[in-house]
Amino acid sequence: MNQTQTAALPAQRYSAVWILSGVSFAHLLNDAMQTAVPSAFPLFQSTMHLSFTKIGWVAFMLNITASVLQPVIGYMSDRRPMPSLLPLGMVFSLLGLLGFAYSQAFWMLLVSATLIGVGSSVLHPESSRVARLAAGKGSGLAQSVFQVGGNTGQALAPLLVAFIIMPHGPKGFLWFTIAAVIGIAVQLYMSRWYAGQLAGGSARRSAAAGVQRVRSPHSKRFIAGAMTILIALLFSKFVYIASMTGFYAFYFMDHYNLPMSRAQLCLFALQFAGMVGTLLGGPLADRFGRKTMIWISIAGTAPFSLLLPFVSPELAFVLCCAIGLILMSGFSVIIVYAQELMPNHVGTVSGLFFGLAFGMAGLGSVLLGWISDMTGVAFAIKLCAFLPLLGVCAFLLPRDSKLMQQGE
Repeated sequence: MNQTQTAALPAQRYSAVWILSGVSFAHLLNDAMQTAVPSAFPLFQSTMHLSFTKIGWVAFMLNITASVLQPVIGYMSDRRPMPSLLPLGMVFSLLGLLGFAYSQAFWMLLVSATLIGVGSSVLHPESSRVARLAAGKGSGLAQSVFQVGGNTGQALAPLLVAFIIMPHGPKGFLWFTIAAVIGIAVQLYMSRWYAGQLAGGSARRSAAAGVQRVRSPHSKRFIAGAMTILIALLFSKFVYIASMTGFYAFYFMDHYNLPMSRAQLCLFALQFAGMVGTLLGGPLADRFGRKTMIWISIAGTAPFSLLLPFVSPELAFVLCCAIGLILMSGFSVIIVYAQELMPNHVGTVSGLFFGLAFGMAGLGSVLLGWISDMTGVAFAIKLCAFLPLLGVCAFLLPRDSKLMQQGE
């Protein structure tokens, strides 16, 4: 290595740190805007007199858009990277926020939710690719940094709703447009860097280095069985999260006769603890095994979720911390486990699982809204408390040693 190359290394590392920080910050802004929508459902119910079913449909449009579009955009960008999508996604989110601020009818809420869903769909595939490109060989660290940005935004959203949107009503969403404008500026910078890397050919070299195919020793039946179990675990996790983010605030206010701000504190605890759980999940899986971490992250939530509807508001805050910490620790582990099952389809697996996560949350929200209208929100919350028990299905997953035979 000559002196010029040696001197360039610190500059490259410096650039990578800035790019990773940028995509993580953009992810924070995106997920804060997206999570603010279900956190503000009590506000829309009181100002527009919506039924729980209609609230479920708003959540459905928010999530199903991302569920359908995200794999499609990921597939398209695999074939042809599109740096211009980065700021464009934030533009859609900005339009959605403006829509929520000025919505006068139910259909306007649906359109606004769809726009924010489109923005989220656009951000995730290309920003994830930028993070991987910036990190080089440290792709695992890059995805962790990227994911933690999103978790932080999800954790901040309930607090922002409680202290910014609630005092001003729906017009409080106008404050969130500041975040969208900042996000557009950040993504413009990211897109220029990304386009420069593509022009320099580094992305093509990186892609060429990553297309080495690995022959899996597992049969299609083996893979199908394991994937079915993983999808069942995703169902239990994301429908339960949908019940918490979309409907628990209603239960909290009715059950304890306390203001919405107290309910939002519990949701903040859930999301903030989830951010910590995301950070810990990977290292714990490396130490104790992926299968072990997966079943603990789902089934280990059950004792706390079953207790939550029956405790004091103070203890509810503590239980929300425990639920977020345990439940959120397993998602990245599930994705890595699935990628190792299908090593030649890493991008497809990622798009599928992220899409399923959004889709299940959307469909679950519609179903929970209907159940809440028919039987009451308390029954819906108590029913969803049993979902983490599906985590016992993880015992049926192949052992890590059997899964990793392909690497031998």
